[in-house]
Amino acid sequence: MTVSRLSAAIDGGLILPEDGTVAVLRPPAMYVLGELPHDRVHVVQPFRPDFDYWTTAGMTVTSEMPPSASAVVVVVPRSKALARDMVARACALAPGGLIIVDGNKTDGVDSLFKEARKRLGDVASVTKAHGRLFWFRATNKFADWIASPPASGPHGYVTTAGVFSDGSVDRGSALLVANLPPKMKGRVGDLGAGWGYLSAQVLDRAGIKALDLIEAEVLALDCARQNVQDPRAAFHWADAATFRPKTVYDHVICNPPFHTGRAAEPALGRAFITAAAAMLSPRGELWLVANRQLPYEAPLAAAFREVAEIAKDGAFKVFHASRPIR
Repeated sequence: MTVSRLSAAIDGGLILPEDGTVAVLRPPAMYVLGELPHDRVHVVQPFRPDFDYWTTAGMTVTSEMPPSASAVVVVVPRSKALARDMVARACALAPGGLIIVDGNKTDGVDSLFKEARKRLGDVASVTKAHGRLFWFRATNKFADWIASPPASGPHGYVTTAGVFSDGSVDRGSALLVANLPPKMKGRVGDLGAGWGYLSAQVLDRAGIKALDLIEAEVLALDCARQNVQDPRAAFHWADAATFRPKTVYDHVICNPPFHTGRAAEPALGRAFITAAAAMLSPRGELWLVANRQLPYEAPLAAAFREVAEIAKDGAFKVFHASRPIR
């Protein structure tokens, strides 16, 4: 966000508490903290790339909530269920304190605002830069918004609000699994492992000695730990684009993310491809699934000596690449 709705609200009369922690929940990299008292700000960021950004920026940052706060800024995520959960937990974190909700219209902030007005009556707000910021005093009237604990879904795997494909097995991942060989010898890395579907399936292959699940989102990784209970599995809270294993892999499996917001960002997938090549042994193999419209052929050819499209359906394509170029 290049224009701060928070600064506009403060200029328009929003009064911050004079003391106590100001918790800011899930601000993305480059979020404008503006006139918040930086010495009292506690960033809560369970997504590793953004966690690393705020750490480098010198802010106090953790992946979990602080013990208490006098004010909480909820930065609205794309997931409606997660956004509601964050509002409810913000109220519990700062009883009687100031709750500020800031988000883009494309991420559903207006629906949260309308529901807040239904429950609370008049709610102050500002609109700016294709989004809205509103604020109110913490209340128990949003207690029913707290998300259910991680639980097994109809697909038989434990998932939770806010993780990718929480209600069903992703179609692309299922296509990738259907086209993996029955034997995969050696060490395997699962980049962007999510809640562990690919890893759970791959561990059934013969020959696997060890498998690393690399996932940037704490919520997803916590689910993966429940879904993949195999002594050969290790779990890494890390940015897959920059992670480097202590020992190179023989195989990398990957269903890379292709957006952080609403628009597709092929650069994310390209970063995963480059990272995979750096993690593999000289004769290592990459198994990757992607949406059919994403242009990954060129970055694959630049990173590997051998590349083949081995499967596709109406929405996805599966690549097998080997012998990374050093």
